[in-house]
Amino acid sequence: MTTHILILCTHNSARSVLAEGMLNQLAKVRGLDVQAHSAGSAPSGRINPLALEALASAGVKTDAFRSKSWDEFTAADAPVTRIVITVCDSAASEVCPYWPGTPIQMHWGYPDPSNAQGGDEAKRQAFEITRQAIGYRMLQLLELPLADLSDADLQTQLNRIAHS
Repeated sequence: MTTHILILCTHNSARSVLAEGMLNQLAKVRGLDVQAHSAGSAPSGRINPLALEALASAGVKTDAFRSKSWDEFTAADAPVTRIVITVCDSAASEVCPYWPGTPIQMHWGYPDPSNAQGGDEAKRQAFEITRQAIGYRMLQLLELPLADLSDADLQTQLNRIAHS
């Protein structure tokens, strides 16, 4: 049974997309039945090109990414999500809608690489550093026996990852 993980950021244009791409790529390489999705509370309608560039440089196919609303994941036909992870502080402080299946909720915040000071090269570097940091946590997540953990044990492990 597929473990669905929803990753949220307000605009669904950078950090949540980096997380979705990295988690899906890493799960695929490991042959794990895990599917990441990303969304935002106020989607921008576009993906930051530097996020797509960072993912592509890591071997992630980027043609299917789109900025989408978290409302898509509250619909009756939405996949039942086991984990919801917020990756920006503003999304973490928002009141989330009801998620079917009452998933475990976790906040793993990252600074917005779009706000990096400097020119294009400094911004590219910020996106790459953010991609790597997110990828590291996603690797730790995929090391967990997701199908075998109770919700309480999974919450404990996600908290551990958040503080490592």
